[in-house]
Parts: sequence; structure tokens; C-alpha cells
Amino acid sequence: MPEITVVKVERVAEPGIGSGRLVHIERLSDRSFVRMWNDLIDHEPTGQILTAWIAKEELRSLLACARQQAPRSVISHRLFRFYSWCANADIPELARLAETICEWWNETLAFITTGVTNARTEGTNRLIKDAARVAFGFRNLDNQRRRVRLACTHNVIKPAA
Repeated sequence: MPEITVVKVERVAEPGIGSGRLVHIERLSDRSFVRMWNDLIDHEPTGQILTAWIAKEELRSLLACARQQAPRSVISHRLFRFYSWCANADIPELARLAETICEWWNETLAFITTGVTNARTEGTNRLIKDAARVAFGFRNLDNQRRRVRLACTHNVIKPAA
């Protein structure tokens, strides 16, 4: 019987990143923020991580307008800051992110101004698709419909007599 060797691999965090992810700015103390900023400048020669982090914070600032019920002028200003940052960054992923925000801007603006999303509808749609996928082999469509209804509402439909 071959001998099995167990090797413990520890994840090494990059400087300034802590657990391997960059945290939101409001969760950092001033001291932690300065340390993270300086570590990224000192140890990441391309500057792409810091640039991407700033773009993320600009986008979060834009989306925070929904919580703050900000006026349209503030929303426009934050959108311009986000687009400008992504355009000047010269990072293809940030350019694609800005393009995606541009493509979905009407929906994003509707969320920011109203605070209403279609998340519940999307979640229900996912449940329906999952239940229909599982019930694919049913030959009786009534049973397939019952399975979908049960998955979405957890209410059992009694068969007609």
C-alpha cells in the first residue's frame, strides 16, 4: 500500500491585503488605511491592484447614493468620477466594468433613485428553472407544475378530484 503524505498549505496574504482581499474603506482605521496604501505602493509595482481598489470604491460611492437618497447632481458627479477613473486607468478589466455600467445605467439609475430592485423576481425565476431542470423527466405536466410551485412557494397544490 502506498504511503500518503499530508501536506498543510498555508495561504500567504499579500502585503496590505490581510486575508487576501481588500476591504471597504469604511472598515479601515486611518492607520490601517495608510498601511494598506503604502504596502500596495511599495510591493505592487504595476499599481493595478490599488487602481482597481479605487475604482471599486468609486463604484461603491455611486451605488451608495441609493441609501443616501442623493440628488441627481450628486449621482451624475459620482458617475463621472467613476468613468474618468476607469478610462484613465488603462486596465482592460476596468474599461469593461465601465462599459457594463454604461450598458446597464438605466436600470442602475432606477435602483439608485427608487431603491427598488427585481431581486425577488430573479430569485424566483432561478428557483423555477432549477425545479424544472430537476423535474425534466416527468411525463405528467401537472406533476411538473406542482413540483415548480412547491419549490417556489412551499405550498402543496392538491390534485383536482
